[in-house]
Amino acid sequence: MSDAARLNYALGQGLLLPEGPMLAIRPTASPEWREHVERLECLQSFKPDHDALASLGLRMVQEVGATASALVCLTRSREESLANIAAAWSALPERGLLLISGEKKQGADAIFKSVRKVAEVDGSTSKAHGRLFWITVGATRPDVLADWHAAGQMRRNGAGYLTAPGMFSPDKVDAGSQLLADAFAGELKGDVADLGAGWGWLSAAALTSSDKIDSIKLIEAEKLSLNAAQQNIDDARASFEWGDATALPARRVFDTVISNPPFHKTRAADPELGRAFIASAARVLKSSGTFWMVANRQLPYESALETHFQRWEELPGNGAFKLFRARRPRS
Repeated sequence: MSDAARLNYALGQGLLLPEGPMLAIRPTASPEWREHVERLECLQSFKPDHDALASLGLRMVQEVGATASALVCLTRSREESLANIAAAWSALPERGLLLISGEKKQGADAIFKSVRKVAEVDGSTSKAHGRLFWITVGATRPDVLADWHAAGQMRRNGAGYLTAPGMFSPDKVDAGSQLLADAFAGELKGDVADLGAGWGWLSAAALTSSDKIDSIKLIEAEKLSLNAAQQNIDDARASFEWGDATALPARRVFDTVISNPPFHKTRAADPELGRAFIASAARVLKSSGTFWMVANRQLPYESALETHFQRWEELPGNGAFKLFRARRPRS
C-alpha cells in the first residue's frame, strides 16, 4: 500500500487536514497523489521519483518550508526518517498537523514508539503491513528534535568522506567498490562515466589511480549523495549530473564506464536494476569503449552483458563479488 493510498484511507475514515498547503517529504510516485494536487508540495531528492511526481502535476520544492501540514514518508534509514520528522516538525506552526507514514519493514512501528514518547498521538491507522499516524504540533518543541536532526546530517566516515544516513554504505568504503577500484587501477583513460556514483568514492579512486583520465562524470540519482560527492572530490576533471543512470539516452561519448550498481529498490534483490545499468553503459560508450562493473556474486548479469556487448569477461573476484570487463557495445 502506497503512502498516498494510506493517507486517502485515513481521510476516508474521518481524518481532517488543516486549511493550507501540505508538504510531503520523500513521497514516492503514486497516482493517488493527484487527489491532492492543489495543496501538495513534494520534497524528493531521488531523481526517478522526483520526475514521476512532477509528471503528475505536483509542485516540487527543494527544501522544507513553512506549511500547514506535513507528511513524512519513511525511508529504510531510521536516522534519515527521524531527521525528516524533526525538519517537518520544526516547519509547522502551533496546531499544525504532522503525519508519518511507512511500512512496518521500514520501521514504522519503532518510529511510532519514538514519537509517542515525546508527543501525544492523535490517531493511527494500520493497513496492508503499513502504518500512518499523526500528531498536532504544540507550542513547545521536544528537545529530542535537535538530536534527531543532528543524527541525519552529513559527517565524515572512517575513510574521511562526507556521507549521511540513507546513502549507500555511508559508514565505510563498500568492499565491492574497493575490489573494482583495485582491478581498474591505472587502466582508465579518456572520458569516463561513473554510473550510480553515490557519494563519490569510486570516482575519487579512479582519479587518484590514473593521470590518463581526461574527465569523469558522476551520474547519480540521489541528489543528497551527489551533493556529498561534490564536496568529496576536488578535481577539475570531475563533473556531476543528477540523473537516472538507468534511463540515459544513447550518446556514445565515453571511453570508459565504471559502475557498482545498486541491486535493490526495497530490501529484496532486483537484478533488473543492474541489467538496466549494463544497458545504459552500452548506450553511452563509444564503439571502442570499455565497461568495468562489480556485482554481488549471486546476481545473474552474464546474459545482459552478452546482449549488450560483443566481448566481455569475468575478472578474478572473491567469494562475495564478481568483476566484469566488457568491450565494444553492440549498436
